[in-house]
Order: sequence, then C-alpha cells, then structure tokens
Amino acid sequence: MTRLVLLLTLLLSIASCTSVDVSRYADQQPALDLQRFFSQPVKAWGMFQKRGGEVTKRFEVNIISRREGNNLILDERFLYSDGTRQHRVWTLTPEGQGRWSGRAGDVVGVAQGQVAGNTLHWRYRLNVPVDDSTYEMSMDDWMYLMDEDTLINRTSMSKFGVEVGQVTLFFRRQGPESSQ
Repeated sequence: MTRLVLLLTLLLSIASCTSVDVSRYADQQPALDLQRFFSQPVKAWGMFQKRGGEVTKRFEVNIISRREGNNLILDERFLYSDGTRQHRVWTLTPEGQGRWSGRAGDVVGVAQGQVAGNTLHWRYRLNVPVDDSTYEMSMDDWMYLMDEDTLINRTSMSKFGVEVGQVTLFFRRQGPESSQ
C-alpha cells in the first residue's frame, strides 16, 4: 500500500510540472507585438538564480533592433556584474498565427516561440559558458508585456530535465515613443 501511495504521489507531482499553454493568455492586454516593442532601443536588467534561489550573476543588456525583410534582428550587448561582456544577435522570423522562430550563434538549432495576448513563450537549447566549460541547457522562456514599454521575462534553465536555475529579466523601451 505504501508503494502505491508513493507511486501515485510521484505521478501527480510529474503531471503537475507540465507547462501552461500560452493560449491561456490570448485575452490578456496589452497585446504583445514583438516588432512594435523592439522598434526602438530597449534596456534590460536581469539576474541568474541557482535552483535554491541564490543569485550568482546580475547583468544589464542594451538591445538595438532592425528589420531585414520579414525578420526582426535583435542585437544584444550584455554587461555582467563580474565585468564580463557578451554579444548575442537574434534573428527572429514570424511564422504566422503568432508563431516565431529564432536563431542566434549560441542557440542550438532553432528556437520556437508562440505569442498569445500579452505573452510570448519560447523554447530552445542554449550553449551556456561556465568557467572553462560550455553546457547545453534547455530554456523555457516566458515573456509578459506589462504595459507598452515594460516586458518581464522569466526563464527556467534545465539540464537532463532537471532545473538548474532561473533567469529573470526586466525590459524597458528607451526611445522617444515610450511613455516614460
């Protein structure tokens, strides 16, 4: 009997870990339009937390974007609290019906995203440098538009299905159109 209860508890906890479907946010406002949000410079502030909650890295990001045909190019420049710098360029492609694909130099394969209402949900694998090694992490990335100038991002990073940490980011549009 004890084994049955233990097995049922394990199955219920696994089932409760399934991800929310982004379509749940379809009616949430303001609606997220990636091309509009990134139509001017964006500044972001973030941190990485280990699974237990310890903050191990803080960072700032300056993002400049441009359009190339249908693609949205995001040029991101990171400055970390330890003084290190990183540069990532995303090429985002609209795939129709709120779907997006994304590529970047440290992304393994193609990121797949879906926008619904005020929310964007990305899934991708990212090569993450740590000390003298690089680890391939699975990223489960959620972005929520709070107002026309503010976007909040929460990402779960996992390896072999086990969460190793979380990234939290706050984006703020910096240009003349923003309502600062």
